[in-house]
Amino acid sequence: QVQLVESGGGLVQAGGSLRLSCAASGSISSINSMGWYRQAPGKQRELVATITTGGSTNYADSVRGRFTISRDNAKSTGYLQMNSLKPEDTAVYYCNAIRTTYLGSRGYWGQGTQVTVSS
Repeated sequence: QVQLVESGGGLVQAGGSLRLSCAASGSISSINSMGWYRQAPGKQRELVATITTGGSTNYADSVRGRFTISRDNAKSTGYLQMNSLKPEDTAVYYCNAIRTTYLGSRGYWGQGTQVTVSS
């Protein structure tokens, strides 16, 4: 099992910045990918960014150039630096981790952290 705890959400004005953190615990040795997703009211959950153990990253077009995903493997923590925030970035942000063992791959989710961007 893997437990994920997000932190760092809050209220910020448009153009501001926030940094989200995702602390992983439990059976973390086989986590090969971490990511951030978000869900706005009335909308489906969508991918924001992912990062592999090797550091390869992937971003949604809507955040590329503004958001930066990173991870500290020694601390088992992932981060999402969000700059130039827009009101449309308002959502609950969820941390995701994919753990792969000989049994296959399984995804885990955090409880989410609210990000609100005011105009």
